[in-house]
Amino acid sequence: MMTGMSLPTLSLPARLAGSIGAGHPWVYRDHVPQDVDLADGSWVRVEAGSTEAVGLWSERGAIAVRLFTRAFRRARRRDVLERPDGAWVTAAVERALDLREGLERSGTDAYRLLNGEGDGLPGLTVDRYGRFAVVQTYAEGYRLEGSEAAELLRETVSALTRVLPLEGVLIAGRAGRPTRALWGERPQPELSVSENGLRFLANVFEGQKTGLFLDHRGNRASLRDHSRGRIVANLFAYTGAFSVYALAGGARRAVDVDVAAAALRDAARNVASNSDAIGGGAGERHGILELDVLSDPQAAFSHPALRGSDLIVLDPPSLARRKGQRHAALRAYRRLNAAALSALPDGGLLASASCTAQVSAEAFRSVVAEAAAEAGVWAQVIHESGHGVDHPVPLAFPEGRYLKFVLLRVSRSGRDAP
Repeated sequence: MMTGMSLPTLSLPARLAGSIGAGHPWVYRDHVPQDVDLADGSWVRVEAGSTEAVGLWSERGAIAVRLFTRAFRRARRRDVLERPDGAWVTAAVERALDLREGLERSGTDAYRLLNGEGDGLPGLTVDRYGRFAVVQTYAEGYRLEGSEAAELLRETVSALTRVLPLEGVLIAGRAGRPTRALWGERPQPELSVSENGLRFLANVFEGQKTGLFLDHRGNRASLRDHSRGRIVANLFAYTGAFSVYALAGGARRAVDVDVAAAALRDAARNVASNSDAIGGGAGERHGILELDVLSDPQAAFSHPALRGSDLIVLDPPSLARRKGQRHAALRAYRRLNAAALSALPDGGLLASASCTAQVSAEAFRSVVAEAAAEAGVWAQVIHESGHGVDHPVPLAFPEGRYLKFVLLRVSRSGRDAP
């Protein structure tokens, strides 16, 4: 159901009809007229050739309109477009929950409830941590009191609390603003949550993202299947989730490497809290190393604590925030991966990831291949993936496919190489 109302209309270039009709959810600033006078976070109707859609206007930033609905004008009939209301939002939330219903059965209560554009609610994500949910907004209008976008946020929170047994909903802080409660109780700063039957600590007030990197859940599980008997170096480890999975999968030892001492302390606590799944001597099989890997990857892999590693995990933070930083990011990825591949023995494994949206999957594979050539090794792709089921992406929205993950087996001998 939609709410009928008269909406201001923006006329866009006809060449955008195809992408809007196919489901691309963004209208960029350079495609809208220069003299637009609309309130931030207000509903607007857009027309492009034979296509029309309804979205929320943003006063600032590269994205001018985030689109929620679209329709094609026909020769003899015209679909009526109206702004989404509470019933529309509830239906979107229920569709999102249907997609994720298998996660709870797998022993997981920490996952992305709503993935913005991928679930039809552009500029808005919601992560679940047990009985609590954390909202993130990527358009200022959602935070403007009295705006139509803020009303949509309220309707979203209302829908979530009606259909889920939540105790509280928070909104993550941005631009120096603290995380605060939107509805219900305020949780303890640190929550214990379950992922594929393993336990992790999530700091929803001070942690990166909203507390955990939920998008890597499936990639962590795949690593577990290849860890038996391995010695693991987990670089950019944050709170050590990859190491917990590797140790639970039978790794002989895992060392978490990160520049943040507080994150490493939490990594040690995560290993300790999973001692039952990991088995005997969990603490003795785990080490931490405070080190800035990005500044000198070669020196990092020469550190005595990492010698002998035959499974390396590379999961650096985003290396480019803007398109203009893309080439520098590719150089950094090549340098990191070349250093890791050079350090691996024959038969070693490299799990390499990129969360840089400006670097496509094709570009990432290409730069890792260049790194293998630089390291003088032959590498086989034995697993490749991206986001999990809780991070759906519209087919016509390549910008949303930011996460890349590849697991490689390294060969140094002519016997194994072709």
